[in-house]
Amino acid sequence: MIGCMRERVVAACDGASKGNPGPAAWAWVISDASENPVRWQAGALGRATNNVAELTALERLLAATDPDVPLEVRMDSQYAMKAVTTWLPGWKRNGWRTAAGKPVANRELVVGIDGLLQGRSVEFRYVPAHQADGDRLNDFADRAASQAAVVQQDAGSDAGSPEPPPSPDTPPAAAAKRRSSGAMSGAKTSSRPRGGSSNRTIKAKFPGRCLCGRSYAAGEPIAKNDSGWGHPECRTAESA
Repeated sequence: MIGCMRERVVAACDGASKGNPGPAAWAWVISDASENPVRWQAGALGRATNNVAELTALERLLAATDPDVPLEVRMDSQYAMKAVTTWLPGWKRNGWRTAAGKPVANRELVVGIDGLLQGRSVEFRYVPAHQADGDRLNDFADRAASQAAVVQQDAGSDAGSPEPPPSPDTPPAAAAKRRSSGAMSGAKTSSRPRGGSSNRTIKAKFPGRCLCGRSYAAGEPIAKNDSGWGHPECRTAESA
């Protein structure tokens, strides 16, 4: 449980699915009083839809924060936000069925989120994704979820994971701006993993595409470079 004696906690959460459905993951990030990212977590989901990833990200964020401290949640998923704010009351009145009489999709996740929202102050704020001057917390959560979806490995600040690399969906200008400023408070701009493990390769759990444009297959060795994961030979001097 994450909490401190603060008037309000500002956070963001995001989900990613490479194929929708496809390799998926969730992520959340919490800021300090100056709204700099200081703590985060991401988790692999295997094969899932983007909506499942988005709802899971929100559920994990709510579970990880102190219910006694007001929370602002920034999201780029209008579905997840409307599901738990606009549509949820009607679904509950209708016995967890939509206005058309169909069972509510992802009901288990929505019910779990509904329980976590009870008795606490949560403000939802929609922020558009992948903008050159977009919300830095949402951008961080997007990058963390995207990386976890590709490599299907959990990560986070508590585990000493390096800051997630730019998402393939992030505009090049925005990615360069993130690297030059350093998204984590006090973070180094280099994406070199801690412990000198930048030369490590892993086997991809799912097919993907390297930033060189060529794809790689499940089981094929991949390595981290300064902009994500891909072919070992595509590592740059910065990450080698």
